[in-house]
Amino acid sequence: MHVDERAGVFWRWWTAGTTSLVGSAVGAVALPLTALTVLDASAWQMGLIAAASYVAWIVIGLPAGVIVQRLPLRGTQVGADLARAVAVASIPLAWWWGQLTVTHLVVTALVVSFANVVFDVANSTFLPSIVEREQLQSRNSLTSATHAATLLSGPSLGGLAVQALGAVPTLLVDSASYLVSAALLRTLPARRVDAPEHWPPVGELIREGWRYVAYHPVMGPCMWAATAMNFVCGAQFALHPLYLVRDLHAPAGLVGVLLAVEGVGALVGAALTTWITTRLGSARALVAAGFTTVAGAFLIPGGTGWPAYVAFAAGSIVFSLGTVVLSVTTRTYRQIASPPELLSRVMATVRFVSWGAIPVGGLVAGGLAGPLGARATLFVFAATLICAPLVLLLSPVRRLRDLTDHDRDRDQGRRPAVTIGR
Repeated sequence: MHVDERAGVFWRWWTAGTTSLVGSAVGAVALPLTALTVLDASAWQMGLIAAASYVAWIVIGLPAGVIVQRLPLRGTQVGADLARAVAVASIPLAWWWGQLTVTHLVVTALVVSFANVVFDVANSTFLPSIVEREQLQSRNSLTSATHAATLLSGPSLGGLAVQALGAVPTLLVDSASYLVSAALLRTLPARRVDAPEHWPPVGELIREGWRYVAYHPVMGPCMWAATAMNFVCGAQFALHPLYLVRDLHAPAGLVGVLLAVEGVGALVGAALTTWITTRLGSARALVAAGFTTVAGAFLIPGGTGWPAYVAFAAGSIVFSLGTVVLSVTTRTYRQIASPPELLSRVMATVRFVSWGAIPVGGLVAGGLAGPLGARATLFVFAATLICAPLVLLLSPVRRLRDLTDHDRDRDQGRRPAVTIGR
């Protein structure tokens, strides 16, 4: 594929992802507000909805890598988009027919969750095939910056749309965005799968990907740090709308703005990741990013009255900044260091573990918020987040300046990176 062709494919891929991200950001406000304002959901029910949105990573996170390896990337992504569009559109239909329930919201979140797993693994696997190795970090930073911009604008638009249209009709925006994304992705080149005469057993392929990541001295600790961070993210997904509406009594428009503020930190983090990793080194930047997220998590539930709004906004910015630096840096390293034939399974393994922590965090938070309250529960989760930088400091990462230094040492024969079959 020529350079111009690669660029054209990348920008169509980027446009499709951006379109669905904007819709999803709007839906991220409309769905919990539907549960809270239309169905009067409890803290436990909010935790269930948040958990359902990510539980598929636990159920099919590992097989997803094998699925993506065997299927055409284009067809896989288009199919996932269509499934998400239909699932989200079912909520307004059920509401108009007077049949909407919390159970319906949970089931919809589950369908979207399963489609998200397959789509995200396919998307991450697709990028290295259309981008040169030396451009991967900048392209990953661009996608993270785009995600941050949608986080910044989408929830604000979602909050305003909810005030103008109502929470349920606003979900049609999310559904339409998936249809637009599917249409754009349909224009990408199809990948032909060179299938062997006999595929190895699925379990064997999954175990190979698992062993590669779990026993990798750098990828392994990075995965566990991300897992601790996502455990806390799951709690925040479940509790932030509840905290803002029930504890701080914020109106829908302000809820959208405050939920969107994390996009500022994500945008700054994406813009500065390359600068930070160049000056500190990617390994040192990860440790610094871990401690940054801890500070942000403690700041989010602080204060009372209007200072609580300021603390929530500032904490969200700091937390998301650290999260994005860690995410972009570790994702780029996996794409560079993983053997091509293992990449989809490496991505699936990492996301199975780290993203699988999100629904667990949501469920635990929902259970704790009943007796403790949303604010106290957010403080409890902030304290657990210290595990993220500690796991890096207790690993070989602490001796490195850059993550790739480990691979250079391995190539020079100083230490093997992975022991397959251990």
